[in-house]
Amino acid sequence: MRMFVVDAFTGEAFAGNPAGVCLLDAPADEAWMLKVAAEMKHSETAFVRRSGGGEFELRWFTPAVEVRLCGHATLGAAHALFEAGLVPAGRPVVFRTRSGPLTVTPVARGYELDFPAKAAVPVETPDGLLEALGVAAEDVLRNDQNDLLVVVADAAAVRGTAPDFAALAGIDARGVCVTAPGEDGPNFVSRFFAPAVGVEEDPVTGSAHCMLAPYWAERLGRTELAARQLSARGGSLRVTLRGDRVLLGGEAVTVLDGELRV
Repeated sequence: MRMFVVDAFTGEAFAGNPAGVCLLDAPADEAWMLKVAAEMKHSETAFVRRSGGGEFELRWFTPAVEVRLCGHATLGAAHALFEAGLVPAGRPVVFRTRSGPLTVTPVARGYELDFPAKAAVPVETPDGLLEALGVAAEDVLRNDQNDLLVVVADAAAVRGTAPDFAALAGIDARGVCVTAPGEDGPNFVSRFFAPAVGVEEDPVTGSAHCMLAPYWAERLGRTELAARQLSARGGSLRVTLRGDRVLLGGEAVTVLDGELRV
C-alpha cells in the first residue's frame, strides 16, 4: 500500500502538522489501522479507500484511538490523492466519514475544507483544569465533540501555556484548546492539547477551528478570519464561518512517499 507523510496547514516542509496517509486497496481491520497509526506516531494517520461514485471513505486514528473528526489529516489525505493522480487536478474530493461527507476543494492557495461547525457553550470550569494548564481563564466552553475551549487574555498567555500532561489527561475532555486574540496579523491564536487520546500537543488542529470559528466570529463580528496555531512547528489557516459550516483554508507539502509492506 502506498503511504505518505504530509505536512498540513503549511507551505514549507517540517512545519505545520504532519499526518500519515495510507491509501487502502481494500477494507482494513480496525485493530490493524490502530497498529499502523501507533507505528507512524503522528497525532493522526488517515486511512483512505475509494468508494462508489468517485468518492472516498476516510477514517482517522491517533496512536491510541480512532477519532470522529480531523482537519489536518483530511487535508493531508486530499493532497496525497492529488499527488498519486487518483483525483483529476482541480476537482473537489468528497470523503465519506463518521462526521458526514467532507469536501476538500483545490484553490489558488492550497485547499479549502468544508467542515461542520462545532460551536461550544459556556460551562463550569472542570476541577483541576486551570491548574493542569497553568493559566488564568476568562471563559471556559465545551462542544459536542467533548472538546474544551479555554479563553485567556492574550497571545503571550497562549504561547506560555505549559501543561501538566498527566493531570490534563485526567480531565473529562477529548482535547483542550487554549485561545486568545491574535497579534501581528492573525485575528486569533490557539494551541491544542489532547493527552487523553494519546496526543500531548497537536501542532495544527483543523477540528479545533470548527469550534474556534463560531466563537471568534461572534466575538469579533466577522465571518472571515485569519488564524495561527502557536505550537513549536506552527501553522496558519484561513477560516470562514458559513452558517453551520466552517471553511478551512491551508496549504500542504509532501515530505514522504513510500510503500507500506505489512
